[in-house]
Amino acid sequence: MREVTDSRTDGTPRPTDGSQGPIVVVEGLVKDYGAVRAVDGLSFSIEPGEVFALLGPNGAGKTTTVEILEGHRHRSAGQVRVLGMDPQTGGRAYRERIGIVLQEAGFDEEFTVRELVSLYAGLYPRRRGVDEVIERVGLAEKAKARTKTLSGGQRRRLDLALGLVGDPELLFLDEPTTGFDPSARRRAWELVASLRELGTTIVLTTHYMEEAESLADRVAVIQGGRLVALDTPANLVAREGAEAMISFDLPEGVGPQDLPALGVAAARTRGTRVDIPTARPTHDLNALTEWALQRDLPLAGLTMARPTLEDVYLDLTEAGGDG
Repeated sequence: MREVTDSRTDGTPRPTDGSQGPIVVVEGLVKDYGAVRAVDGLSFSIEPGEVFALLGPNGAGKTTTVEILEGHRHRSAGQVRVLGMDPQTGGRAYRERIGIVLQEAGFDEEFTVRELVSLYAGLYPRRRGVDEVIERVGLAEKAKARTKTLSGGQRRRLDLALGLVGDPELLFLDEPTTGFDPSARRRAWELVASLRELGTTIVLTTHYMEEAESLADRVAVIQGGRLVALDTPANLVAREGAEAMISFDLPEGVGPQDLPALGVAAARTRGTRVDIPTARPTHDLNALTEWALQRDLPLAGLTMARPTLEDVYLDLTEAGGDG
């Protein structure tokens, strides 16, 4: 776990001596909609300063779970404690300590960016500096612009500013980079990383597996309302045994049957392109290159791709069916 620090408007840090327990504790969470069980016995916890990603296909139950954590939806059974309170009954005292950035949010089109952030800041007893927040989300040059003139990416950054200005201890980010181009997405990732350094605990939902792999300390994969995996991205990839892929173009005059025994049975060909999945990438790549060197054969386009969180996620959710 990364060291947790904080930068408040008064300069005082949050305690980091390890005495604080989990920020979120969920035990046996159930949510029914009539005869449909959307969440089926979820249990997990989230530590202070952690970026925790909830992943799952549409209909898996992750949105319902987040809405229960936010206090916007009542649970059918189970126990939930967030910041030491029950979100279902926490009221204003609870809402003042969290920030929420929805996937889609609306705001008055006639306000300027600074006016709107200032308005939201006035709703919280503890807040970050308005100009600091606007600068942090990359809207300093648009501070005096009316919201109706902002581009889609700029409006999304304004959403982030409104979620941050109340200096939340826990921030919910729902698909924070939807609609972003690759450059804007990278800048948003840098922003999330900076929030972690400030001590903010973050619950992230995203359909971008690269985003979760880059940002999250741990990920929980939900399918059919149930938890099917929970670990760090690196441990999930290693634990699920996803295979690396060695790929190259077949040398002229060589067929798949001529390849060394490392993965002939598993080799897949697409024209002259060969893909060999392997659980022993170093060993098999060495054997393949030695075979080619001994025969003075080129291995054009040789690559080795490591397994990704997306590979593991697809395996987990497809194996779970529709739930």
